[in-house]
Amino acid sequence: MASIYDFTMKNIDGKATPLKSYKGKVLLIVNVASKCGLTPQYEQLEALNKKYKTKGLRILGFPANNFGGQEPGTEGEIKQFCSLNYKVSFELFSKISVKGSDIHPLYKYLTSLPKPVGGDIQWNFGKFLVGKDGTVIAQFSSMMKPDDPAILAAIEKALA
Repeated sequence: MASIYDFTMKNIDGKATPLKSYKGKVLLIVNVASKCGLTPQYEQLEALNKKYKTKGLRILGFPANNFGGQEPGTEGEIKQFCSLNYKVSFELFSKISVKGSDIHPLYKYLTSLPKPVGGDIQWNFGKFLVGKDGTVIAQFSSMMKPDDPAILAAIEKALA
């Protein structure tokens, strides 16, 4: 795969979603989990979505059960949890693996890019920022909250 746009992912409802449908948008790709100490980042991700969606940002959440078994639910349970607890309106996708022998090809692509934009994900809520042209611009650690000034500055620069 040569580009993020070469991938088609299933959304949380099982519908095939070609990532090329996001051409011209800035993407924040996040591996999410419902039972993690970092789960409250959903609230900040939703705030980013509300603030920047009209400017061209799309947040893509990919549930993953790779870290501490912290995303054990089904797609329906995940969707309900995110809706009830965090009023999530950004796009959620079907559960995938983001590391290990069963890593999804999208995350194999993202993590195989040279550092600092690529590299392994260390925990839930790792973030990849993708420019309007599909180029991966940055990777942010799980510990960086979505409203961290460095993330906000990178998003605003990518949207400009």
